[in-house]
Amino acid sequence: MKKMIFTFLIMVSVASAQKVYATFDVVALKSANLAFTASGRVEQINVDIGSIVKKNQILAILDNNDTKAMLSKTKIALKFAKRELQRQQKIQKLIDASKYDRVLSNYENAKASVAYQEALYAKTILKAPFDGIIYEKKVEVGDAVSGMMLKTAFKIQSLHQRKLILMFDQKYHHKVKVGDIFEYRVDGDNKTYKGVISKVYPYANFHNRKIKAEVKAKDFMVGLFGDGYILVDEK
Repeated sequence: MKKMIFTFLIMVSVASAQKVYATFDVVALKSANLAFTASGRVEQINVDIGSIVKKNQILAILDNNDTKAMLSKTKIALKFAKRELQRQQKIQKLIDASKYDRVLSNYENAKASVAYQEALYAKTILKAPFDGIIYEKKVEVGDAVSGMMLKTAFKIQSLHQRKLILMFDQKYHHKVKVGDIFEYRVDGDNKTYKGVISKVYPYANFHNRKIKAEVKAKDFMVGLFGDGYILVDEK
């Protein structure tokens, strides 16, 4: 039923619409360059080009034995600081306030040290920021990386979700709106597709006097291009 209504609305729109020509490029809805923010040597790589990954999946790990050792050490210190605080709490009314404050301060410092070491340890593990596919890999086991000079380790993009980046003449800036229908073809594909304008950029390019817009799509290969017509209201 919803599909029939959508088709009917398209037919009504086409009947009273002006066509605005637009070209487009296919890009991933989400994409990211991933890098370690810590320095070290790459010890383990779990993915390759074409690997499909889930959010928070571990992609690679640096040699982190020293970081793990420091984390373990601070956790032990926190354990004893907590025990001492619990002992002092039982006799708090019988001891000098300054002594209790020192014990409490030691405990808080131990907690902060654990949090700091956990943060350092987390930086040695590179995880996927979202569900997607690895489309470029730039590190190998044994490579040295520096947190001071960030080097892309992997590039990731959404697996299915795409967006078309449209470009149309600036003279139609007052006509093209979010919700307008876009009929298009991808280069090399004779099939005609339909989409809906989801975003219109609020500026024109200074060099080519074109305005950008976006249309959501699925499963096209990133990097493809094509053209089509935006159906805008004649009014």
